[in-house]
Amino acid sequence: MPRTPIRDLRDHIDQTVTVCGWINALRLQRKVQFVILRDATGMAQVTHKREGEGDELEQVIESLSDEAAVAITGRVVDNPIVNLGGVEIIPEHIQVLGQAEPSLPIDENSGLEHRLDWRFLDVRRRPASRLVFDVQTTLEQGMREYAYGRGFTEMHTPKLMGTASESGAEVFKVGYFDRTAYLAQSPQFYKQMAIAAGIEGVFEIGPVFRAEPSFTSRHATEFTGVDAEMAWIEGLDDVMAFEEGMLAHALQKVADVHGDEIAKVYGTEVKIPAIPFPRVTMAEAIEILRDKGWDPEHQKEDLDPEGERGIAAHIAEQTGHEFVFVTHFPASVRPFYHMRPGGRPDLTLSFDLLWKGLEVTTGAQREHRYDVLSKQAAEKGMNIEPMADYMNCFRYGCPPHGGFGAGLGRMLMVMLGLDSIREATFLFRGPNRLTP
Repeated sequence: MPRTPIRDLRDHIDQTVTVCGWINALRLQRKVQFVILRDATGMAQVTHKREGEGDELEQVIESLSDEAAVAITGRVVDNPIVNLGGVEIIPEHIQVLGQAEPSLPIDENSGLEHRLDWRFLDVRRRPASRLVFDVQTTLEQGMREYAYGRGFTEMHTPKLMGTASESGAEVFKVGYFDRTAYLAQSPQFYKQMAIAAGIEGVFEIGPVFRAEPSFTSRHATEFTGVDAEMAWIEGLDDVMAFEEGMLAHALQKVADVHGDEIAKVYGTEVKIPAIPFPRVTMAEAIEILRDKGWDPEHQKEDLDPEGERGIAAHIAEQTGHEFVFVTHFPASVRPFYHMRPGGRPDLTLSFDLLWKGLEVTTGAQREHRYDVLSKQAAEKGMNIEPMADYMNCFRYGCPPHGGFGAGLGRMLMVMLGLDSIREATFLFRGPNRLTP
């Protein structure tokens, strides 16, 4: 008999169905046995009246334990007093597909780190953990739809590199036959190669590796990046316009599909941001923050987490907007390949996107002129010889272009109001975690 999802049981009143799932709870009373069954779509009550000696169903139910995987065939009956949808199943046959040990290693009081040790049980048993990945799927679908609709090509770039990407700092070294390879910090160089190859819009969702010994709620050593690059841009605003449009489209899709469930499980609303997002230059942001007491010694060139929260709160107070682009970062804190505005070699045509005070994106217009790019690399003290393949992209007519890289986990973390990026990742990787 085909399997029936629990959410569809009301469509099968007085019919015999087979449901498959895990034992969520057992209430074994003297005259009646109650089984609460859970699948990915919901929970249902299975009710069996004990019949005494020779009752095979009674014996099977007595042998069950929480989280056993079972298939139950029985008749669906209407019962308004049952909290789980007003229906229950009267079992006719129970097949134990996978027995569970009687004592579970986690419970509702387990801390996050212990739950991460048993992540498969954590995701299976907790609606809040499971919903993350449904939302993630819809969010990615929305971003892809937007990119595809604007003619972007989805690429899959190498994650093994022969030379350290970007600055060469914070990369993982791995043995590669008789030499050393590096795990890619981002697909940045490869995105630009695709632009040079005549692919006018490039989009990728894939793994990113950062050898950062950071022990914060927002850092991971391996995470999923959302990257885009576009050619023939007129300026930085083209890049920001693309991202804000993409996010508004994707968030609308999430709200349409999951909005009610997100509100129920997380107590938060998925707000669709108005376009355009607010924009503030780094110089303006620093001035606003210093007036509020941030950086009293006037030494900081970049925003620390406190500064990011502060400027986001200011913009939210002034505009009611959850997002803000902070633009024109100092050249001293940005990579050599960011374009600099005419007459201001101390600045870059770059941005960070903050969402409720957390940086979720870094983007920029890239320097596409070989001579200027070489000069900027030299100013940073970089040896361009190991980057010859990358630099060659700019020797034969590379168009003006720009793009961004965003962290998928951080987006989910902010959207759902999670305390840590660990909760927005299926199997988290950090300085102290390589398992499970």
